[in-house]
Amino acid sequence: MRTRRSAAPSEQPQPQSDSEQTPAPAPAPTQTTPLKTFILPSSASADARFVTLPNPRTTSPTRYFFSPNLGVYEFTVVASPPHAPRSTLFAPNPDSPTSTSRQAHISKKAELLVATPIDILFFLVPLLSAPQKTKGLFQPLDDIIDSQDELLPHLRHVLYDETFRAILHDRAAAICDFVEAGDEKMFRFNETKLLTELVAKADRMVSMGLPPSLEERFVKQALATPLMAVKRENVAAVGENKENEDEGETEQEKTSADESTTTKEQVPEGLSAPDGVADLLRISTALAFMKECYLSKEMSGRMDELLAAPETPRDFKPMRDHLEVVAKLRAEALASRSLGDFTRKRSAEDQEAAESRAEKKRRQEEEEKKKKAGESRGVRDLKKVNTTGMKKMSDFFGKSAAKKKT
Repeated sequence: MRTRRSAAPSEQPQPQSDSEQTPAPAPAPTQTTPLKTFILPSSASADARFVTLPNPRTTSPTRYFFSPNLGVYEFTVVASPPHAPRSTLFAPNPDSPTSTSRQAHISKKAELLVATPIDILFFLVPLLSAPQKTKGLFQPLDDIIDSQDELLPHLRHVLYDETFRAILHDRAAAICDFVEAGDEKMFRFNETKLLTELVAKADRMVSMGLPPSLEERFVKQALATPLMAVKRENVAAVGENKENEDEGETEQEKTSADESTTTKEQVPEGLSAPDGVADLLRISTALAFMKECYLSKEMSGRMDELLAAPETPRDFKPMRDHLEVVAKLRAEALASRSLGDFTRKRSAEDQEAAESRAEKKRRQEEEEKKKKAGESRGVRDLKKVNTTGMKKMSDFFGKSAAKKKT
C-alpha cells in the first residue's frame, strides 16, 4: 500500500535585490483545511484516479478510488475513538530518495482512509435491474449502459475503460443470463443468480472468519439461552387402595410420607444450538451486512423473499426454528423473573408494614410508661376511685343561672 496526502498550501518566493539581506524564515502558514491521509494499493497503475460514483445503496455521489488493473476501491475510515482523541505527526524521511523539502506538520485528527476493494458487481445491479423497454430480452452491455440517461461521467468512464472491460463482463455474467452473439455477449438480469453470488460471497467471508465484534454480537449473543431455575416434582400416584391403607396412619406419618414422595430441586437448564445452526447464522449475518451496505432497499427485499422461498439456494429454516425457541425461552425467563420480583416486592412491603406497626405499638407503650412514671401516688389512687354518679369539678365553675325578672 502507498500513502497519498492532499497537497499543503505553499507560498511563492518573492524576488530579492542583491542589496537586501536575507530575511528570517517565515513561520509555516496556518493550515485552514485539515489534510486527509489515504492508504492506497501499491500495485495501482499510473492512470489510477479518484472518482465520484453513485453509492450502490443510496445512489448518492460518493468518493472512490479506481485503478483499471485492479478495480474500484471504497474508503474505510480508521480513526481514534472519541473518548481518546489523538493527533498524527507527518515528517519527511531524509534518507528516502523520494524525500521532499516539505516541512513536517501535525494533523489534529488522527484519521486514515484505507482503500478497500469493492466488487463492481454492486454498481452493475442498479443498471442491469432497471426497468427497460426491452425487459426480458438479451442485450449487449453497451446498450444497457447507453440506455441510462442520468449516468454520472465518472461511472461512464469506469464502465467504458478498455483495460477494465474484461473484468466488467465477467462480473455481469455472474448475475445475468447471457448468450453468445458472434464475438459479443448479451445479458439479461437474473435475481436468483444474484442471490447465489451473494451466498457464495457470504460463504467465503465465514470461511475466513467473521470479525470478533460481529461474531460476539450477532452469533454468540443471538444463540445464548437463559439459565432457568426449574422445579421438578416427582409425586407418586395414590389410588383408592393407597388411601385405604393410609386410614390408620397418624397425621405426622402422612406428612412424612408426602415429603418422601416429593423431590424438589433447582436445576439450571440451557439449550445448545444444533449442528450447523451457528454457521447458518454467520452466513445470514454476512448476507445482512452486504444487503444493508451495497443493495437498495427494494433489491434487499427481493433477496429476502427469495431466501424464504422453497427453491432458495440456502435453507435457513433450521436457524429460524432454533432462534424462535431461544426467543420463547427468553420470554419465559423474563416473565419468571418479573413474577419473582413482584413476589419479593410484596413480601418486602408486607414485612415493612409489620415492622412499622410493631414500632408504633412499641412507641405507644413507651409513652404510657413515661406518663405513669411521672404521676404521683395520690393521682394513681384517685384514678382507682369509683366516680359513678358524681359531678365533675367543671360543673361547679360553670356560668351562674340567669336571674328571673321581677
